[in-house]
Amino acid sequence: MKLEAVGIQEKSVELARLNDVMKENGLVLAGQWDYERVTYDRKFEFKNEVYYLRVQGYAVEGDVGSRHAMIKLLTPVLGKHYYPHGVEYGEGEKFPKSLIEQCENLLNNVKKKIDSL
Repeated sequence: MKLEAVGIQEKSVELARLNDVMKENGLVLAGQWDYERVTYDRKFEFKNEVYYLRVQGYAVEGDVGSRHAMIKLLTPVLGKHYYPHGVEYGEGEKFPKSLIEQCENLLNNVKKKIDSL
């Protein structure tokens, strides 16, 4: 499920600042990057189901490995994890309304922080 209404897609942010903003909001980069792309995830568990909020971006200047990149964000997505197959982000998936609201609130906090940088 794409979370387009928040409006963080197309925003460009310096990587070090973006890492701080995402970490403050529980979104983890971990090892999910290469020299051109970053992926931040946050795990949610509801009633024995596992969901992931994913925010991705790509370098428009510099490279991620040098920690001096300018990152352009893509549309955040919400997915449901199916063991052992992985995460599905399709529009046919059903998500709890409270989870969607929680993710939108979290992304609104991210947007406010990014806008204030």
